Amino acid sequence: MLDFFTIFSKGGIVLWCFQGTQQLFTPAVNALIKSVILQERTGHNLFEHESLKLQYKLDNEFKLVFVVAYQKILQLSYIDKFLSDIQLEFRNKYKDDLQNSNTSRNFDFLVDFQQILMENEQQNLLEKQKVKTTMRTYDQSKKSQKTVSSMIENKKEPKKPAKGKENKPMKVVKVKELEAVPSKIPVPTSNGELDEETIMRNREKLFNRTTAKKSPKEPVKNTPPEASKKNKKSARIWANSGSSKDLESLDFNKESGNPNENGFVNNPTQEEQALVGKMGGALRDIDTESEVEEEEEDDEEEVMVESSAAPAKKNTGSKGFGMFSIFKGLVGAKTLSMEDLNPILEKMKDHLISKNVAAEIAVKLCESVGTKLQGKVLGTFGSVTSTVKTTIQEACVQILSPSRRVDILRDALEARQQKRPYVITFCGVNGVGKSTNLAKICFWLIENGFQVLIAACDTFRAGAVEQLRTHTRKLNALHPPEKHNGRHMVQLYEKGYGKDAAGIAMEAVNFARDSRMDVVLVDTAGRMQDNEPLMKALSKLIKVNQPDLVLFVGEALVGNEAVDQLMKFNQALADHSNVNDPRLIDGIILTKFDTIDDKVGAAISMTYITGQPIVFVGTGQTYTDLRNLNAKAVVNSLLKG
Repeated sequence: MLDFFTIFSKGGIVLWCFQGTQQLFTPAVNALIKSVILQERTGHNLFEHESLKLQYKLDNEFKLVFVVAYQKILQLSYIDKFLSDIQLEFRNKYKDDLQNSNTSRNFDFLVDFQQILMENEQQNLLEKQKVKTTMRTYDQSKKSQKTVSSMIENKKEPKKPAKGKENKPMKVVKVKELEAVPSKIPVPTSNGELDEETIMRNREKLFNRTTAKKSPKEPVKNTPPEASKKNKKSARIWANSGSSKDLESLDFNKESGNPNENGFVNNPTQEEQALVGKMGGALRDIDTESEVEEEEEDDEEEVMVESSAAPAKKNTGSKGFGMFSIFKGLVGAKTLSMEDLNPILEKMKDHLISKNVAAEIAVKLCESVGTKLQGKVLGTFGSVTSTVKTTIQEACVQILSPSRRVDILRDALEARQQKRPYVITFCGVNGVGKSTNLAKICFWLIENGFQVLIAACDTFRAGAVEQLRTHTRKLNALHPPEKHNGRHMVQLYEKGYGKDAAGIAMEAVNFARDSRMDVVLVDTAGRMQDNEPLMKALSKLIKVNQPDLVLFVGEALVGNEAVDQLMKFNQALADHSNVNDPRLIDGIILTKFDTIDDKVGAAISMTYITGQPIVFVGTGQTYTDLRNLNAKAVVNSLLKG
C-alpha cells in the first residue's frame, strides 16, 4: 500500500530508499523540502502534492528526515506509529555510523523495513476487526422481550407523567392568599356566574380607563415674542473665518510661475526639492538596532545564566528574552522532549500573538520550533537558552527571507531591452495606501531613470483619478522635462469613472508600448476580500493583461485580518481565472510600518501564509519613505521584550 519511503539527512544525502511503483517521486519530495522543511513549516507532519500524500518525521539528534508517500485516496491510520518504529529501528541499528557521520556506507534496511511494515498492517487490521460491530438479531432486541401481559395497561396504577414534565411542579395557590386580596379576584356565584356587584365594579373600571385616554392634552402656553427673541441664540463669529473677499489671498494656484497645460503651477517646496537625487539605486533597508544595544542585551543574558542559582524573581525582570527564564527548571545534559518544551512554547505563542502575529500562524510556528528541537541533546542551562533563542530567530528569519528575490530594477531593464513595458499591478483592501505607495515607487523608478505611465484603473472611488493626477503633477515638478531631454518622466492614463478596469489597463499597456515607456503602474480599486463582483473584476484584469508583478498592499497594523485578506485574495484569483495555472499574488507591500513600534507580527503572518516576499515597506508620508524589509531587524523587534 506504500508507494515510496526514503531516509535522507538534512544535508541532502539519501541514506536509504524504497520504491514500490514506477511513479516518479522526485518532484513530490523536492516540493516537501522546499515548501515545508526549508520554510520552517514542520509543525504538522503531513504534506500533499498532486495525487500523493507525504508524511514525514524529523530526527533532530542525527539530523535525519524519514518520508513516506502513498496515494491521497487511501486512509492509513497507522503511518504515524510506523514512522516512529522505523526511526527507532534505524537509529538502533546504525547508531555508531550516524554518530561518526559515516553516511557513505551501504545501509541494508529492506528486511527490517518490510517486517515493521507487515507488523503495523496486521495490527491495524486486528484493530479494525475489533471495532467492527455486527447487526443484532431479533432475539437480542428489546422488542422480542415484550410479552402480552407487559403491554396490558393497568388503570389502578398511577400514570407516569409525560416526557419533559417530570420535574415541573404544579402551581399551588394558597387559600389564605385568596382571602387576603378578595377585591382583585372575582368571586363566582354558585352556578359559576359573577354577581351583579362585581360586574358593575368591572364596568366602572373600564369606563374610567377609556375616559382617561380621551382626556384632552394641556394647551401649549404661547410665549410672548419678546421672550422668544431673548432666548434666540446669536450666530457665533469664528476668528480668522474669512469671507469671499479673502478668496484671492487663499488661492495658491495663482502663484508666480508658468502654468502647465491644466492651468496649475507646480512649485515644489525646498523640502520636496531636497528629496530629489536620494533614491538612486536599490532601496535602503529598515534601520536596525545598534550593535552596542545588541551587545548589552547579550551581556545581560550571560549574567542571568551565571546567576541561575538565584531566586526566580531576579530573572523575571531581565531585558530582552525574559520569557526564556522558564528554562531554569531544566536539567543539563539531557535530551529535550515535548514535555520540556511545551511550557516555553506556550509562553512564546502568547508573546508572538501580543506582537500582532496571527494566532493560527503563532501556533504553527511554535509547533515547528518544537518539532525542530525535540530530541536534541543539550548541555548546560546556558546552551538551552541560546539554542532556543537561536532556533526561534532562525525560524522567523527563514520565513521572512524570500524564496525568490524580486529585483524590479533588473527586471525593468530586461523589459526595456525587449522593447516592452514592465507592468506592475497593485491590489488590496480599502484604505491601506495603494495610491500613496504607488506614487512612492513611481518616484523611486524616476530617480533610476525609468519613464513611468500610471494607469488609473480605480473607476469606483470618487477622487481616485484626481489623487493620481495630483501625484503626477508633483512628480513632474520634482523632475521637470528640462532635466530629461524634454521628456515627461511620468504620465497619467485615465478614462474617467464607471469604465471597465481591465480594458483601461490594456489600453494603458498598449499606449506605453507605442510610446516606448519603461514601466506601467496599474492602480486598482480597493475591495474587500468578500466582495465577489469586485474580486471577479480584479481576476479579469490580471488574466487579460498578464502583468509582470502582482503586489498586494496590506497594513502592518492588522493581525488575524491580514491572513484572511491574503488567503481570500489568492483564493479569488485562483477561482475566477479559469486556467490550470492561475496567477496569484507575487509580492507584498507592507504600509504604515512606522506606526506599529515593535508590533511587527503582520510581516510574519503575511509571508507565512503566501510564501511570497515583502517587496517594499512604507515608513512615512514623503516620496522617500520607502524601504526594503530587513528580516533580522524585524525578528529582533518581534522577540524583544
